[in-house]
Amino acid sequence: MNKQTESVTQHAIDYIDELLKPSPYEDIDVEACELHHLIFNQDYFIIGTWQAKQWLGSEVFEAIEKIKEYEQDNFGQVTTDFSCAEKVANMLAYILGEEVLGESKVLRDNWGNSLDRSLLDAIYVELAGSSETTDDVISI
Repeated sequence: MNKQTESVTQHAIDYIDELLKPSPYEDIDVEACELHHLIFNQDYFIIGTWQAKQWLGSEVFEAIEKIKEYEQDNFGQVTTDFSCAEKVANMLAYILGEEVLGESKVLRDNWGNSLDRSLLDAIYVELAGSSETTDDVISI
């Protein structure tokens, strides 16, 4: 699932970049515990059946297994409609987004706090660094 994880990571990087774009003097007030929700649960990651099928590719069954395990562990039941590629892709992006952001030391260390511009920038750097490391591993 390297391709999917990489695109989810890039989505998070792009979202944080958009948060940082306004004037450097403008305050940013994002709760650390809400960052995943803002990035992966306020809008669809993928829209369109064709795009969803392309994104899932040959790893669709691995995606379904991951979603089933996640939902069973977190909700006690599986609710994703596996007959809809968009729903599978968006739920997988949600789960992978949680994993990607969970790797951020800055985010973990500030979980109960508001994230200002400098903390968001540090998370951006962490994610961009992990993205580059993944690219290096894939290209070998």
